[in-house]
Amino acid sequence: QVQLVESGGDSVQAGDSLRVSCAASGHIICVSAMGWYRQAPGKERELVASISHDGIANYADSVKGRFTISRDNAKNTLYLQMNSLKPEDTAVYYCAKGDSTVLRRRNDVDSWGKGTLVTVSL
Repeated sequence: QVQLVESGGDSVQAGDSLRVSCAASGHIICVSAMGWYRQAPGKERELVASISHDGIANYADSVKGRFTISRDNAKNTLYLQMNSLKPEDTAVYYCAKGDSTVLRRRNDVDSWGKGTLVTVSL
């Protein structure tokens, strides 16, 4: 059984940096695509960043140049480094496991974490 546990969410100021983590068990993260979604209050869950099984990363336009997705295969952990945070980055961030080697749409996700809250204030 796949389990994804996020951590690292916090309340920060605009311009700060933060790294959130996703520890996986029951699955080797480099075998499939993994990703980070976020959901702000009153908004739909959106894909922020994904990394394919062979390490190719893709980002939403809103976070390009500020966020970096990475993974530590030895620790079986996925990360999202967030720099130059903005108030509009405030959301619950969810770790997601893809059902294949790429993750582009919500239908590609077959396992979710419970999320970690990131709050960015001015």
